[in-house]
Amino acid sequence: MAKNNNEVETKTINLIGAGTEITGDISSSGDIRIDGTLVGNLTTKGKVVVGETGRVKGEVNCKNSDVSGEIEGKIVVSELLSLKISARVNGDIQTSKLAIEPGSKFTGNCNMMDSESTKYGTKSEPAGKFAGKPAEAEKSA
Repeated sequence: MAKNNNEVETKTINLIGAGTEITGDISSSGDIRIDGTLVGNLTTKGKVVVGETGRVKGEVNCKNSDVSGEIEGKIVVSELLSLKISARVNGDIQTSKLAIEPGSKFTGNCNMMDSESTKYGTKSEPAGKFAGKPAEAEKSA
């Protein structure tokens, strides 16, 4: 099915299975599930699922993501990032919507952006009245 003559819609799901280790950058237009290890950057127009045994050491750039495993590096998600109970993230997050389950671990900075601002790594000003201001300014306002 064609969207805009240049963009082809795919329902492909790519899998990096448990016990598999890939070193290098991955670029895809479909969804990706990682139950193994990726050392490198990951860019996709689809959804990234990092399973409980999954580990990514590098930057992740995608539309949506569910993380149950470990990510060490920056995460840029244009829509919804969901950190499950077993998730361990060590790096900065840039997303428009964030869901964090109790028990997940996150170390880094988080910038909440408009969905257009986070689209595949484009940079823009943070969304919201208090974005980019120190936490004290938000509490006193």
